[in-house]
Amino acid sequence: MNFKSFPALLLTFIACAATVDAGPIAYGLCQTGCNAVVVACYAAAGATFGTITAGVGTPAAIIACNVALGQCSAACATIALFAPTP
Repeated sequence: MNFKSFPALLLTFIACAATVDAGPIAYGLCQTGCNAVVVACYAAAGATFGTITAGVGTPAAIIACNVALGQCSAACATIALFAPTP
């Protein structure tokens, strides 16, 4: 490979990649928001997020928090992953 042409090739590649269709930064921020909300939801229900498994005796408020987290995470996956990232 001729390394003298490498900077020109790299510059051409960067110029062509103006936007990306997958937004990993937006997805990460969205998931962070979902997790912050579910931690607050658990705290309002009197529990600590990450310490309860969804079993028979799980309070309905905790189940509702888990359902909300699932819906929020699904929305992040369908919206934020495909948002254009400059």
